[in-house]
Amino acid sequence: MDMDGMTALRVHVAPLGFEVDRIVLPLKKTKADRLWLIIHDNVEESRVSDTYQERIERACKKEGVEVGIGRADRMSLFATIRKTREIIEGEEGNSVFVNVSSGSKIQAIACMMACMVLNRPNVRPFYAEPDRYAAFDGKQQSFGLRDMHRLSTYELQTPKPKLLEALRIIASQDGQRITKKEMARLADERGIIKVNASVDNYSQARFASLDKNIIAPLEREWGFVSVEKIGRTRWIGMTDDGRNAAEFLA
Repeated sequence: MDMDGMTALRVHVAPLGFEVDRIVLPLKKTKADRLWLIIHDNVEESRVSDTYQERIERACKKEGVEVGIGRADRMSLFATIRKTREIIEGEEGNSVFVNVSSGSKIQAIACMMACMVLNRPNVRPFYAEPDRYAAFDGKQQSFGLRDMHRLSTYELQTPKPKLLEALRIIASQDGQRITKKEMARLADERGIIKVNASVDNYSQARFASLDKNIIAPLEREWGFVSVEKIGRTRWIGMTDDGRNAAEFLA
């Protein structure tokens, strides 16, 4: 597998599980400059894997590989997607190799989805195939490195930036809901809607723009928000899908 990169640094991203060789040996093969380990955010629960982290860090020090730490709930798909995405976005201009074989299934899916959401040519997910697996529990899960298999990525469709900004506004409110009037005001202030109208009908035109360009696509195309009328007030709230999307997109 051709893993050569043309950018400044070669950076690996790998969830920490019960693997050493599957993280360390690909670093050597690609002559990596930096490793980002994604570690469980609960310190007490993550102690069982501390030994693996220490072994990896010792090996990296020996090879001259810088180690960075990112923390995310290993049981949360969306938290891991968000953290992986943050790390990748922080490595813009570098060649990023994302290891989908070193952690749990949830972490593997999250890493792959982060690559698909970003869909950048400098991001390369790969699967590290070991020489052999452990014969019994309680040991490192696998040993050696037979090959590194580059994985194909496909673009994962995401909402336009103005819709993501609208999601951020709603997600930041108490109860993750907002009145339509307040949403129109904030959307106008932040430039995610355009209003071409005279002063006399500006408010009405602003509502119309919000409905057409923000609420309608978020509600009908994406299913991320719902609108409820309580008395004379219309409230915009997030659906479960909207909350999940906000976890790693907004």
